[in-house]
Amino acid sequence: MDEQKLRIAVIGIRNMPPSSGSAGEDKFASELYPRLVERGHEMTAYLRVYQKPFPAMRKYKGVKLVYLKTTRRSGFDTLLHSMKATFHIIFSNTVDVVHIHNGGNSIWAIFLRLAGMRVFVSQDGVDWNREKWPLYAKLYLYASSLVTAFVPNDVIIDNVFSKKFFEDRFKKTFSFIPYGSEVPEIDDDDDEILRTLGVKPGEYFLFVGRFIPDKGLHYLIPAFEQVETDKKLILVGGSPNPSSYEKEIQETSDSRIVFPGYVYGDDVVRLMKDAYSYIQPSDVEGLSPVILMVMGLGTPLICSDIEENKFIVRTDAGTFTRGNIDSLSEQLKFALNNRKFLRERATRGKEMVYQRFNWEKVTDEHVALFSGQSKHVGDDADLSG
Repeated sequence: MDEQKLRIAVIGIRNMPPSSGSAGEDKFASELYPRLVERGHEMTAYLRVYQKPFPAMRKYKGVKLVYLKTTRRSGFDTLLHSMKATFHIIFSNTVDVVHIHNGGNSIWAIFLRLAGMRVFVSQDGVDWNREKWPLYAKLYLYASSLVTAFVPNDVIIDNVFSKKFFEDRFKKTFSFIPYGSEVPEIDDDDDEILRTLGVKPGEYFLFVGRFIPDKGLHYLIPAFEQVETDKKLILVGGSPNPSSYEKEIQETSDSRIVFPGYVYGDDVVRLMKDAYSYIQPSDVEGLSPVILMVMGLGTPLICSDIEENKFIVRTDAGTFTRGNIDSLSEQLKFALNNRKFLRERATRGKEMVYQRFNWEKVTDEHVALFSGQSKHVGDDADLSG
């Protein structure tokens, strides 16, 4: 393999750039892989589609895009798509390295390794703990962790707590590579998305993400309903597949809560930048790219007190007890009564995340790993952050 020019394929993501139904790995992919192209490497991304015609875009910032059709059935859509991508990679024989997202796809590492390719799996936390999965899916994800641990050339984990969990369980060393926090500049005069939603800067709370139980919207909505304020709560996103959960949370009678659907690109950056405070009420996270982005913008943040979130924010965000509606409501009230303190804390947090989470460093570490220059990266990761 030519270490000067890697040929890399990625499977397990949904969209590039992020669009309807996207998740954190899609944001990650849109940041990392174009940077690899800029450094002279060839990138091919396998993207998920549910019906024809396929999108017309064939490249994104130099990354070749390959579309493969899959089922709409939740859980099975990922597995089927990754199977198709795996055999497309093997029979086309045009790459040296395969980067697999999601440990649930690690079964395909067996075939890719047998075909002589270097394979790396990005493991996003302890997947089988996620409430969105039925029992059979949790059992599958638990079993697939054995493949994840022993078949790929290495496993990349984005948070030190999951890294320690997997290392203690399997008595092996894995790599720690977080996300970056830098946010592209946007036109400060372009406030069309605010006018469309009928809000002004600093007059709304915000959440952006998938409407699934893991994200904790069933805590955020009742917590906000307890708060007396003229500010709105804007919930951007939706469910990647039709769900009763999404329907239930949208049944709120509070007129201050707005569901604009999916918002992308500069518009979502604008919403994050101008929010009074961003809210991340998750039950389960890896290293949240949304939190990093929000802090990188200098926007005040309130998040659940799970250890992965606290690893990022340290003392530079408000935290509430995971799953506790009253605790979240109290944080919202505190935020409303302490605007100056919130802004000072957010400014300090912005400086901190730029120092700790940098996309150029993230790219360097992936290149070192993929090229074989380093067996593991991030071995000195500290649980204290």
